Amino acid sequence: MNDLTRWIDLEGAVNVRDLGGLATVDGGTTRFGRIYRSDNLQGLTERDVELLVGDLQLRHVIDLRSTPEVMLEGPGPLTAVPEVNIHHLTLFAEGGRHTDVEADRIEADRVLPWQEREEEDLAELRVTGFYYGYLRERPDSILAALRALSGDDGAAIIHCAAGKDRTGVVSALTLEIAGATREAIVADYVATGERLEGILGRLRSSTTYRDDLDTRPADDHRPRPEYIEQFLRVLDDRFGGPMEWLTSHGWTEADSLAVRSRLRG
Repeated sequence: MNDLTRWIDLEGAVNVRDLGGLATVDGGTTRFGRIYRSDNLQGLTERDVELLVGDLQLRHVIDLRSTPEVMLEGPGPLTAVPEVNIHHLTLFAEGGRHTDVEADRIEADRVLPWQEREEEDLAELRVTGFYYGYLRERPDSILAALRALSGDDGAAIIHCAAGKDRTGVVSALTLEIAGATREAIVADYVATGERLEGILGRLRSSTTYRDDLDTRPADDHRPRPEYIEQFLRVLDDRFGGPMEWLTSHGWTEADSLAVRSRLRG
């Protein structure tokens, strides 16, 4: 795997890379230029948009941010590009005061609902791993995200705020469907750590995320192999694997073939 060929350098985002070039269980590699992953695309410049839409043929954006995040931060410049389809698919169980107030009245602590978990939910998440909570709460968004990135009309990009946790989970599932090795999935996940300083710098410039980031040391935000390994292990132990979990929620073989066609061709 050559990380130098996977990173996409943009002026307005720092954690952008291709899901191509990763080892697969049959001895091959995933294809370049089909699916990308990223941190927040809010700050893209005109040059970035030209690169993504023109050179890389970006046609689908899977935005995993919560509704309050989008309202506070804004939808981003790609929403103004006619060729690009925006798929807003939050992985949080939004409801009540998290979403039913006007944008200018939303407080930052409502954007990050893990800060207000009931103890019962936290106990479950400690057992299963925090990332499994996304699947437990929003299986509809998970499947919709995977289907949105499997179209054949141009490239797709998955993003959240940091491009680490929510994006990491959807990317891991995408790679699992495409037949990537577990080692490659873990390596892709931890690669975000190479850009962590830049990611945190971007997020700290926003009042939406600053307070939450400042409550913990920077190293607490580092993506560690055991985090994504634990997520995959939960799916293995509870369901027989990620594919079995997907199937139990309505995923079909045709869906899998579409994803594999994108990343394997």
